[in-house]
Amino acid sequence: MIGGADDTTGRVLRALLAMQRQSWEQGVTAHALLDLGQHELVVLLADAAVTRQHPDGRLGDVSGEVGAVNGAACGEAVRYAARHDPDPRWTAALDAQLDWLVSRAARAADGTLFHLLDNRQVWADTVYLVVPLLALTGRTDLAVAQLAGHRRRLHDPHTGLYAARWDEDRRELDRPEHWGTGNGWVVAGIARALRHAPSWPAGAREEWAGHARAVLDACLAHRREDGLFSDVLDDPGTFREANTAQMLAYAALTGVADGWLPGSYAGTGAQLLAAASRRVDRYGRVTGVSGAPDFARPGTSPEAQAFHLLAHAALTRATGQSRTTSPRT
Repeated sequence: MIGGADDTTGRVLRALLAMQRQSWEQGVTAHALLDLGQHELVVLLADAAVTRQHPDGRLGDVSGEVGAVNGAACGEAVRYAARHDPDPRWTAALDAQLDWLVSRAARAADGTLFHLLDNRQVWADTVYLVVPLLALTGRTDLAVAQLAGHRRRLHDPHTGLYAARWDEDRRELDRPEHWGTGNGWVVAGIARALRHAPSWPAGAREEWAGHARAVLDACLAHRREDGLFSDVLDDPGTFREANTAQMLAYAALTGVADGWLPGSYAGTGAQLLAAASRRVDRYGRVTGVSGAPDFARPGTSPEAQAFHLLAHAALTRATGQSRTTSPRT
């Protein structure tokens, strides 16, 4: 485990492992453990995701999930297992997940993936759940296409922020508000993808880094005095929410560590993480986040637990201010 019994990150991890998880939550948990170097736990998470793989290839399917892309978040853990354990089931499972994403999942005419099985909506969340895996497995051209499709539909050039959802059939935003977590998914997804792939199509890395910085800055403009954000970034009437700060901290610190953000963002990331850390209760739960299962009110969630750990691992890479290590996957 991480640290001792009184160590905050250790308590956050313990609480995370005690929580029930859907497929994407299993995947983001695995990302945190990969970055923290907890590799035996990563293989165990991969095993559970493969055990529950849907026949169509979606990893970590729990009770017939309607998410079309959520299981892709488990792909990093399965890829790690395939490289470090001789069981051939890992490679077969990852190939099936990638085949679903690349060839068989429902998508718009331009190839942009729909988030759910039962409608034709494009969600900001998909950027994190899909794009890093495509980058990690060498499909950078497809990663570029997915971000472009989501950006065309969801990004507001006037505010610099992302809307939450687009309806392809109505050709309009289904959820136009600038949801903090949705913007967090986008910048964190870009940051993780840039970390995973050493080479990109010409100009893509620089363009992505610039876009991520612009969205990050647009979000930071709405930071509250306590260092956190409103659930809808530009609507102070919505509840105070803590996971957006963690997601932005992860992106900022990763950008510094990987050289596409100036060093000054390390201080910003550390401040964001510190603000969220004040919301950790005695059980290790990050409280006051957009809460599971419907993410419509304050509560707790596995994804918020995982992003607390992801941000701490990124802090290590950017500044060395932690005992834990964060090797590349």
